[in-house]
Parts: sequence; structure tokens; C-alpha cells
Amino acid sequence: MEKAISAADANRKFSQVLRDVREGQSYVVTSHGKAVARIAPLKDEGAATASARDSLLNRLRAERVVKIGRWKREELYD
Repeated sequence: MEKAISAADANRKFSQVLRDVREGQSYVVTSHGKAVARIAPLKDEGAATASARDSLLNRLRAERVVKIGRWKREELYD
């Protein structure tokens, strides 16, 4: 069952909203009376995690390697 919650209330009560979602509750977030988002529990968390990891690894593999030579720690903060 979905409950409607305003964006302002969702912001103020975010921790409670997340606890409710963890227990199976779904929310429709509204802004000025119009639905703008849905907060719902993940159906299969393992599949979402695996998909995100695969997407990241594929993107990293597609990047070209850039040889920049040696660098010093201080140079990272310039």
C-alpha cells in the first residue's frame, strides 16, 4: 500500500520514511499536490547491486589508460 507524503514532510521525516520502506511500506512523494517520485523497497537487492557493479566495471574497462608519469602526494592537492 502506498502512502502520499509531501516533499517537505519526506525531507523532515526521512529516517522514519526509510525505516518504513525497509518494512515494506511505499510512499508517493508529492510537490505542490502533484506526484513527483516514488520511494519503495527494492524487490531484488542482489540483482540491483550486481547490475550496478557490472555497469561500473564495463565503463572502467572502456576507459583508456593514461600514463602521466610519477607524481608526488602534494601534487594531488594543487
